[in-house]
Amino acid sequence: MSRLIIVSNRVQPPTGEGGSGSQGGLAVALSAALRESSGIWFGWSGEVTDQFTGHINLQRNFGVTTATVDLEEQDVDEYYNGYANRTLWPLFHYRMDLAEFESGFAEGYERVNQRFAETLEPLIESDDLVWIHDYHMFPLGQYLRDGGITNRMGFFLHIPWPPYRLLLSLPNHRQLVETLFAYDVVGFQTIDSLGSFHDYVTQEMGGTIGEGGRVTVGDRSVVAISCPIGIDTTNFLEATESAAARYACYRMRQSSNGRDMIIGVDRLDYSKGLEERFLGYERLLQTDEALHGEVFLLQIAPPSRGDVQSYREIRASLDALSGRINGAYADVEWVPIRYVNRGYPRDRLAGIYRAAKIGLVTPLRDGMNLVAKEYIAAQDPENPGVLILSRFAGAAEQLTQALLINPYSPEEIADAIKLALEMPLEERKARWRACMDNIAAEDVLWWRKRFTDALEGVAQSVG
Repeated sequence: MSRLIIVSNRVQPPTGEGGSGSQGGLAVALSAALRESSGIWFGWSGEVTDQFTGHINLQRNFGVTTATVDLEEQDVDEYYNGYANRTLWPLFHYRMDLAEFESGFAEGYERVNQRFAETLEPLIESDDLVWIHDYHMFPLGQYLRDGGITNRMGFFLHIPWPPYRLLLSLPNHRQLVETLFAYDVVGFQTIDSLGSFHDYVTQEMGGTIGEGGRVTVGDRSVVAISCPIGIDTTNFLEATESAAARYACYRMRQSSNGRDMIIGVDRLDYSKGLEERFLGYERLLQTDEALHGEVFLLQIAPPSRGDVQSYREIRASLDALSGRINGAYADVEWVPIRYVNRGYPRDRLAGIYRAAKIGLVTPLRDGMNLVAKEYIAAQDPENPGVLILSRFAGAAEQLTQALLINPYSPEEIADAIKLALEMPLEERKARWRACMDNIAAEDVLWWRKRFTDALEGVAQSVG
């Protein structure tokens, strides 16, 4: 197999067994892919420098070689906090009300991608496969082509692709979509996102959809596929059986004191439906007093993107909402919501997942959501918990035997929690088995192979 060059906005070097916390599903997935195919992981270091120099910091950790560069403060403000997370992220998650369109953001986004391209070019060898990831780097492939790179090159979008008419609200939307035709293969998480891409290309660009996923506009074409990401199932199952996981499970069961635990684990983000989750749980408490003192919600929500105003607002809102619910329903022996703003290592999370009767995953829109898959993988096959999953998570296309809900409806969330709490063991086992079979079959190695096979196949057909 050719050497693999993976490019993403942030590079998180592996830290060994157990992973680096509840954030970083992408980091865990990419590390696993790189161990299968020796190569380089290139991207931003997360550090700021006074002046961009293009200096590359090369390191090797646990079998993964990383190559990182520092960015200027203006780069971070315009490219990352600005265009990526105040323009593209809300728009692609259907939050037009939060999207900000400023020309400086777009200019910084293009400038940083051009800098990435110029810095990366000398690292690329003739037979390398180049695999670029996510919305931070849509135009990177075009800049690499402009610099003379002719390698097989693919792009994978981890977030949803928005509907055709929603995308029209983005200034220079056509220019952004045209950059995708610099790649040989473009991958989307779901059939739904792939269909939305097809809609835009055919309706706005006059393109055609051919055999094998080939999308053509004029004299340019790209293979577009649905390729849902999985977890590193084998590694996660090992983590579930570790001493740290067993101890975390034991401690959570002790702490639960016989009560049923509902678990939510999400990066603190308005797309995750955390307010809706709290309100749905509150509806349960309002309508079923018998559950008071018998159940609690543990919500783990590590903060992120604190420099972006909308993220500060969602944190303040959740602080107030959890406080109000606890103030209304708690007593001296029971608090209905345990709300924690920090991350935990994956092995400890695995133990916490196993101790939970219900996994509650309620995004308003999500490309995939690996927490849903981790929750299923962590369960005891002889006494599994129940996954409640938003229909608007990409994982819902695969995990069809979860209890699928509309996260905008407090009643549906409350009814699903009640149904899960009362579900007979045999039904829980049957639902878990169907979900687990998919998670085992379509894991991160399957995802990597599906994408790179498509990329190599395109190259072979052209050559």
